[in-house]
Amino acid sequence: MIDIFDPADAGCWIARGRPAHHARAIADAWRCFPDLPHDAPLDVRMARTRERVQMLGPLHETIRLETEQQRRAANFAFVERQIAQGSTDSRHVAILHARNIHGYDWDAAVAYADGRYAARAGWVARPPSSPRPDQPDVRRPAYHQGFLDGGGQPNDVFDVARRSFAATPSEPIRADTPRAARPLPSQWPSPSDVPPPVSWHRRLLLLGESEITAGAIGILAMLHQRPGYEAAALFVVNAESGLRPLWTSTGPAPGDGAALRQFLRQGDYTDILVVADDAELGRIDADADMLPLARTMERTRNSVLQQRAQFRHWLARGRAPGDQFAAGHIRWSKMAAGLSGRLGDFTARYGGPAEPRGHRIVVEDANGQLALGYRTALGRELQPEIVIGNKGHARSAMADLLRQYAAALRLG
Repeated sequence: MIDIFDPADAGCWIARGRPAHHARAIADAWRCFPDLPHDAPLDVRMARTRERVQMLGPLHETIRLETEQQRRAANFAFVERQIAQGSTDSRHVAILHARNIHGYDWDAAVAYADGRYAARAGWVARPPSSPRPDQPDVRRPAYHQGFLDGGGQPNDVFDVARRSFAATPSEPIRADTPRAARPLPSQWPSPSDVPPPVSWHRRLLLLGESEITAGAIGILAMLHQRPGYEAAALFVVNAESGLRPLWTSTGPAPGDGAALRQFLRQGDYTDILVVADDAELGRIDADADMLPLARTMERTRNSVLQQRAQFRHWLARGRAPGDQFAAGHIRWSKMAAGLSGRLGDFTARYGGPAEPRGHRIVVEDANGQLALGYRTALGRELQPEIVIGNKGHARSAMADLLRQYAAALRLG
């Protein structure tokens, strides 16, 4: 049998999930304004559709109000379930208090809870902004009421200072679980070419003992190829014993935690990198309080190939004695012809394949011409076009060229 849908029949709408009162209103609109034959003039058929839509306007408004009521009821029910399950969030209790005592609806109750929480936390009152100036907003009065109920006194000059002094933590702090003031090393981001170059004597490398033993990533071999790396501080991370200097003659004795902490804090480091496996990362997380706070803190992650690429980014940021680099932010963009980066008045772009093999990297000045006639502070002339063998290294090569050109001097 063929299922024939008759929009003028309320039963068809009920069978497709519409409530009975919705189905009857829709069916009445279709009975009053049925579709005209296809051969009727277009403007007449469009007029009929507009008449039917106009008749359904009150139903659409009713559906909107019912949906909003369902949303508010579901939100209140969620808060009630959270409290029944032992939630310690004081805002949940305040939301139900605003509904039961003040008769607020959901949006106003949330604003009331925010104001009450802000007052008890010792914060300055920041009521929500009105969605539209021509419409009344119930949230701002509710926020102010909650702020007053929480102990706030907006007319008192010393109100914020008084409440801040008297505020207590929302959750008790256990002595054996101190709060972390910064992310743990296992949560640090991966190395990239975004941070500016740093002198090697201000860099700290924490290398897992598994990498020193097996050399799966080849960190030490890659490191020894960079000039100036000897000035960096290298420490070994052991999953059992923790941190120790790679060369014991340059640092405190292994196992002396106080001396190790003092040694690291005196280093004045700007750049810290961790290369370690999961067990060694867990150990360095436990000893994170020993590490100094630095501008750039990163760790390698994922596969061996990805960690090698990330370590190359970190190596490229090392500045040896005598090197001149600009430390600005490189703005990268993806052009139709390939990758492009800009620093100051210079633009580095991918120049296409080279002959007989390789890939060209070109540096242009502010006029769009080859950046000829520039030299480093030591007198070495810079070449605006180079050839690299691996296209995957284009970004690193561009970043190196741009930083050299931005710090260069113009000949003549």
